Amino acid sequence: MSFVVRAVRSHDLIQLTDLAKQFNLLNLPGDRKVLAEKIERSEKSFAGELDKDKAEYIFVIEDTEENFVVGSSLIIAKHGNEQAPHSYFKILKRDHFSQDLGIGFIHQVLRFQLDTDGPTEIGGLLVEKSYRRRPERLGKQISLSRFLYMGLNPDRFEKRVLCELTPPLTEEGRSEFWEALGRRFTGLPYQEADLLSQTNKEFIESLFPEEDIYMSLLDAKARLVIGRVGEATKPAQHLLESIGFTYLDEVDPFDGGPHYGAETQEILPIKLGKKLRLTEMKDSQFKAQGLVGIGSEDFRCVMTGYEIRDGVISIPTKSRDLLKADIDQEVFVSPLEYGRKQI
Repeated sequence: MSFVVRAVRSHDLIQLTDLAKQFNLLNLPGDRKVLAEKIERSEKSFAGELDKDKAEYIFVIEDTEENFVVGSSLIIAKHGNEQAPHSYFKILKRDHFSQDLGIGFIHQVLRFQLDTDGPTEIGGLLVEKSYRRRPERLGKQISLSRFLYMGLNPDRFEKRVLCELTPPLTEEGRSEFWEALGRRFTGLPYQEADLLSQTNKEFIESLFPEEDIYMSLLDAKARLVIGRVGEATKPAQHLLESIGFTYLDEVDPFDGGPHYGAETQEILPIKLGKKLRLTEMKDSQFKAQGLVGIGSEDFRCVMTGYEIRDGVISIPTKSRDLLKADIDQEVFVSPLEYGRKQI
């Protein structure tokens, strides 16, 4: 089979909706109307028609033999501005000591924060269930391809990248953290509050407490999920950690899920990547394996063998055809593994 990661198009709507319905993520919901609006925004973003704080890029991975969208991911170019700040709880430590008793405690506290000059955010990572655990590592392809696009188009993104990971939820999809904290300050059930926050964040700033919240005052079920990652999200966590993301000691104000982040230029697919010109070589071995991406408006990316020689790159004809690339075009190449060996 042949797979290509590419920018989403309007004709992908039905297949992307079917895919999203399997998971129903908040930033990529299984709602046809919402997704149609998101696809339109994505097409304008790839075309360079939107300001950074409105741009959102959706990527899909396609089984080209079946003409079937089997995965997705997205980039929100800037998450947090004056009109819609990025909100989170910072986890801090506070020392308390009694001279009379001779004892002390170190308490963890949650401090509500707003960021009006927010980072780039990644999310929306989905892979069709029947296509998981394939040797082509489709989840890794659709996840890492985003960074090749950022490497090709650095001016479109911020200097920091954030990823909000999903914590453990109950079987009914409730958040113990929200029940213990957020619901008491807003009166809203978890799903309703999280959905509302996608379009209206005013209630968060108005109703959440400005004072530090001592975690020891929350019930045990809520404390246990703060900063934890749900089982289904652990592969994504491990992938992020392998390319340079770290836990920021920040959590989502709705579900307590951990926020991971990295400096954009230190993310390994970008840091170890190179912009090179495509060429044809005689006797190419294509021993190196990695991702090769091309384009700004019509972005495409494939996992392929390649050979770099004298400052240019050669890839197999089939890969070049999947990219719709011409000789002498500029591409961005990045290794698939991030050990000591670099390209």
